[in-house]
Amino acid sequence: MSRTGWLCKLGALLQRRERPDTAVSGRDLTERSGGGALRPLFWMAARFRTPLLVLLIASVLAGKALDQWVDATVLPQTLAETSVEVRDRNGRLLRAYPVGNGIWRMAVRVEEVDATYLNMLRAYEDKRFDTHSGVDVLAMLRAVGQAVLNGRTVSGGSTLTMQVARLLEDGSTGRWAGKLRQIRVALALERKLSKQEILNLYLTHAPFGGNLEGVRAASFAWFGKEPRRLTVAEAALLVALPQSPENRRPDRSVGAARVARERVLQRSREAGALTSEVAQQAAQARLPKVRRAFPLLAPHVGDQLRSAAPATARFDTTLDAALQEKLQAVLLRRAKAAGPQLSAAMIVADHQSGEILARIGAPDYTDTVRRGFVDMVSAVRSPGSTLKPLVYGLAFDEGLVHPDTLIRDAPVSFGGYAPQNFDGAFRGDVRVRDALQMSLNTPVVTLTEALGPSRLMAGMRQAGMRPQLPGGKAGLAVSLGGVGVSLQDLVQLYAVLAAGGTGVQLTVEAGGESAVIPRVISPVAAWYLGDILRDVPVPRGARAGVLPFKTGTSYGYRDAWAVGWDGQHVIGVWLGRADGTPVPGVFGAEVAAPVLFEAFAALKSDLTPLAPPPPNALVLTTAELPQPLRQFRARNDVFSDVGEGAPEVVFPPTRARLALVEGRLSLKLRGGRLPFTVLANGVPVARGLRSRDLDLPSPGPGHATLVVIDADGQSARVTVEIEETG
Repeated sequence: MSRTGWLCKLGALLQRRERPDTAVSGRDLTERSGGGALRPLFWMAARFRTPLLVLLIASVLAGKALDQWVDATVLPQTLAETSVEVRDRNGRLLRAYPVGNGIWRMAVRVEEVDATYLNMLRAYEDKRFDTHSGVDVLAMLRAVGQAVLNGRTVSGGSTLTMQVARLLEDGSTGRWAGKLRQIRVALALERKLSKQEILNLYLTHAPFGGNLEGVRAASFAWFGKEPRRLTVAEAALLVALPQSPENRRPDRSVGAARVARERVLQRSREAGALTSEVAQQAAQARLPKVRRAFPLLAPHVGDQLRSAAPATARFDTTLDAALQEKLQAVLLRRAKAAGPQLSAAMIVADHQSGEILARIGAPDYTDTVRRGFVDMVSAVRSPGSTLKPLVYGLAFDEGLVHPDTLIRDAPVSFGGYAPQNFDGAFRGDVRVRDALQMSLNTPVVTLTEALGPSRLMAGMRQAGMRPQLPGGKAGLAVSLGGVGVSLQDLVQLYAVLAAGGTGVQLTVEAGGESAVIPRVISPVAAWYLGDILRDVPVPRGARAGVLPFKTGTSYGYRDAWAVGWDGQHVIGVWLGRADGTPVPGVFGAEVAAPVLFEAFAALKSDLTPLAPPPPNALVLTTAELPQPLRQFRARNDVFSDVGEGAPEVVFPPTRARLALVEGRLSLKLRGGRLPFTVLANGVPVARGLRSRDLDLPSPGPGHATLVVIDADGQSARVTVEIEETG
């Protein structure tokens, strides 16, 4: 019952006591008093004028004035800025940003806080919080009495609501004017907000030392976890800190923190919130000695999301915090082992759903030597040989080649552009699958010339990539890394290959629908690529034949890449220097591939099987293929001179021991189509030969493998031993 209603009822009782024989109708009272709840009291005051009624009326008027005073209160702003948060797929905090002036203030609700902490908070700070109207008169009288008896302040009489009022206005606690203002705001808050809303404000704004405000920020800083599951000892410390946050900081004054915690435990035990045994055990628990750093997982993701939507307070992602943390440690260890100033980046994605599970832009965001602040997932770099699978996939669909088609690996020139293999050697006729597994350059450039560089660029864009051309026009060098792409783009491409030639756009934002990628290559071509690349030689100790992957090294050893997939996931790895300077000796196969396999091992214990071959896949040997697919023929081959059959070395016979004549070596050939190219130990020694009787420079003493390649890419080889002549 309200104060006014209670006083009216009391007035009515007094009226009956004074004039039991008088009956007054409600209408008469209304006419005499002018209407309203105070009319009976005005009637009695006018008739009897007793001191009790005067006091009663004064109380009512004072109560009404108090109501008006409270209702007229201008409340402080209750919607304070809280930290922007980035969460993982399970709601776990990945990263938070401080608010203005570097304050850590994190949004929190009552249901997100441990119940033991809340019970202890009430027991220690405000026993009657759930029943008072903002001011606890009994607590204030107790505090005043103790102060008078002891000559000093022994305990405070502020309620949690009064503390919220002070925190919202950053007001004083000691002066009477400040205390009166807190009382007024507290009474007004209780009329405007629910108890839970007031408690939410306390949990968000209470000071916990330094730049920490709110129980969530404190729980992360002192215990490294959410306040949802606090121990009794942890909860007691967090209850004690706001009373004197700087003096009780456990990292600066362990003794004061321990005494304050014990006082909270004692009062909680006395209030029945804890048993004696639990309180005693909690008192023995260790206090934190240092403040912990706030979570800093996927920091580049947070920066990217916040930059795109600066008004958003919380970002929910598809990332897995546990996996992110694990792989971040792997990448840091590998980067340190690879060399000083080396950076690294990684993406793990589910190529079926398009969800990115881990995204690491640098091994250590705070490492300035390695330029950890640079997001190498988004950085545009040369992809080296990692685009070759796309070239072969497009060539499969165009009917140019089959995995077991023979293709020539020999010196070739396209308008002055003469690609060389990484090791400088050539191997003659090889199967397409061998050319891709060995990452040979000449065959893939030959196929790029047949497809057209613009077709390759279109395929990249169709897969969801955003390639950047240094010169503005695509040339044959695109297939060897002469184009700028990011790790994000590269993993997007391989996600399409892994998903059978189509798929969805990879995303890190939860809740949205991923854009569908139109078909880039056929399911058959995609299966061919997986079948070929799973037989690429693996790093030492890794299981062979199960994980399709491709490595790459950019020109000048600036970038080392490795990308691979299984039936569900795709992982991409990059290592290099963030400033783009060369790292001599860093190869994709040597430094990036081991990280790739370790990442898959960290992701899951068993790889997801690859899809079976589509019904229309041709699983045939070279000899079983249709005639046009047995040997790839370049466009200009039709202008070469024709011989009969493949070339054959008539002299010298294999394993022959030869003594050179004037430092020259003679070869006699039969068959084949002119012109011929001759390799000695993989190095070209003669090109454009239009005779079958050859006089060649000596490759030097010792064993030599001689390979003759004709215009059709057909080859013959012989191994001889050349004697050193005096």
